[in-house]
Amino acid sequence: MTKTEIIEKLRDDELYYGKFGKQYLSNSDIGTLLDDPLKYGTPLKASPNLVIGSYFHTAILEPGKLERFKIIDASTRAVKKYKELSGGEMCMLQHEVDNINFMRDKLMENDVCRGLIQGENVEYEVPAIGELANNMWKGKADIINHDEQLVVDLKTTSSIKSFRQSARRFNYDSQAYIYSKLFGYEMVFIVIDKASHVIGVYDCSPDFYERGERKVEEASHVYDLFFNTEGFDPSNYLINETL
Repeated sequence: MTKTEIIEKLRDDELYYGKFGKQYLSNSDIGTLLDDPLKYGTPLKASPNLVIGSYFHTAILEPGKLERFKIIDASTRAVKKYKELSGGEMCMLQHEVDNINFMRDKLMENDVCRGLIQGENVEYEVPAIGELANNMWKGKADIINHDEQLVVDLKTTSSIKSFRQSARRFNYDSQAYIYSKLFGYEMVFIVIDKASHVIGVYDCSPDFYERGERKVEEASHVYDLFFNTEGFDPSNYLINETL
């Protein structure tokens, strides 16, 4: 397949996140490879944060697809009503949907955010692949704003004041590095606090990109060791550092 054909297939979320897409490393693999490589390839369990994040992105970027989400008017996922209606699926709660709709409106009322999200020459949910640290990586950008020559990523946070620390903990630095290389533009994060609804727009410093590059190189090294080294015994893996 040509690169163009591969990217076209990766536009389909089922292929991007499924077996076809798993032949490429992605930023979501960074944490596993660096922290617990034996769990690499283990499917993520459905969680409230994952479904809420997916709904948030869909509400802003692809509102026509919101019908795929099941919404239950229950106070929590622990109550009987939710358990009966969910059928074992991870569903949205109505109050979560209401909060996301409010956050969406807050973002779109802000001139800076609206300009980044809805510029004249923008694309949404854009996939790309490329070689980094001797391995093939994939990424799917929330927004490519060609007018501003930026990759724009949407995030929610439980504390806008702690987002700098969260960006490091959740490997947004490696995401910024990967996406800047795959798409050829600098990266900007649009962040909204889920409680206070305060908005932040964060660009990326050279140090941020460099830290992300180091994570990508280290993760690639671990991947090669575990999966591309003949005769390697995972039981011999250890971390060796000087304090």
